[in-house]
Amino acid sequence: MPLIDQITAFVSERPLGTAIVCVAALVALVVGYFVARAVSRAAVRLFQRYVAPRPVEDVLTIVAASIATGVSAQGMWRFSSDVLGFDGPLRLLLFAFIEVAVITSAVRARRNMRENFSAGIDGVAVWALTCLTAVLSSMDARSPAEAVFRLSAPLVAAWLWERGMAIERHRITGRARIHWRLTPERMLVRIGLAEVSDRTASEVDAHRRLTRVALAAKKARALREAGASDRKMRAALARLDREMDRAVEHTGLAVDQARQEALLSQIGALYNTSALIDLSPPVPWAPEPEAGPGAAPGRGARPVSPALPVAARSSAPVDDDDDDAGEGAEVVDATPMPADPAQRAALMRAAREYWDKQIERRFVPRAADIAHETGMPLSTARECRALWKLESRAHALIEAAQSEQGGVDTGTFPAIEVPEPVLVANGSSPGH
Repeated sequence: MPLIDQITAFVSERPLGTAIVCVAALVALVVGYFVARAVSRAAVRLFQRYVAPRPVEDVLTIVAASIATGVSAQGMWRFSSDVLGFDGPLRLLLFAFIEVAVITSAVRARRNMRENFSAGIDGVAVWALTCLTAVLSSMDARSPAEAVFRLSAPLVAAWLWERGMAIERHRITGRARIHWRLTPERMLVRIGLAEVSDRTASEVDAHRRLTRVALAAKKARALREAGASDRKMRAALARLDREMDRAVEHTGLAVDQARQEALLSQIGALYNTSALIDLSPPVPWAPEPEAGPGAAPGRGARPVSPALPVAARSSAPVDDDDDDAGEGAEVVDATPMPADPAQRAALMRAAREYWDKQIERRFVPRAADIAHETGMPLSTARECRALWKLESRAHALIEAAQSEQGGVDTGTFPAIEVPEPVLVANGSSPGH
């Protein structure tokens, strides 16, 4: 008899039982609906609380580590039955005790990382217990391939855990665990196939061409000062002219003011290399001076100004940067330089910022202007100005003003505007 006929016969023979079955089925459907809705809501809450805030790589790491841990647990299930002889409930309770210990140690290591910035002994325990369960589960393998597989599964889980801990360590502390001295990036930079900075190819090419021009100019000047033969001078000047033509063609040197300034800076640095031997940098560990500003320097006295030439000390005659003092006169500065290194550094930074701002306005300030604006002693302001006016931009402004006015550097004149960019540095001018 077909199924539908059997159902029809059962309903006609037992109507009361059919009604009870229908009511029970309806109640079961309602209860199942509410249970399914509660389970789905709980699953959504768990997902939003534990899964959604995590990055995708962390979720994939947990999933892969769970699969690898399951493979290891399956090997321990067979090991506990074949080797240890466990059976029934005892086997079910004891087969995965090492995997539970691995998970516990991993959770403790993560907590230690968040609180103490180190996995500690629990991190070592994760690797030790992982190796133990890998060896035990592979001892019951039936073939070499199965043994290799059971050895690798727990190690893969431990490696994924270690990488997750490394990412969290970097996220918390802001630094990596170790910096290798030999990396592919460093090797490519060492052999010249990679760039250290993030400059573009055009910027690198322009810098190299400007450097070639500066080096060619230095060589030609050195040959001229050494009295070289006409043949060497012609070769040096021809090379300089060739490099200059290439720089103008490929870097836009004729119209790019920033690259003109870069070229002047390189030439100024190359021409004044010998000035480095006259610098007198301060001794960082020297004691602070105890005597007053007018007292003679005693034992342990620290220089007043950092990194300035000896010839620019305050006891020297007044330079030509002030027009209100007589030539060769001595100036007694009653304003002492602060003894605190932080205050001295603040004054030096303020003076440098004022100097750069005035140079941007194409004005060469006097030492008195620097002292008035920043509050530093006049002698220190003279020392700073004597050093800073040798830089390429300030020197170019001074040379331009002198060529227009025919005077000396008094520090009281603004730069004279010229229709074309002036390429001058360290005593060389367009008229030379």
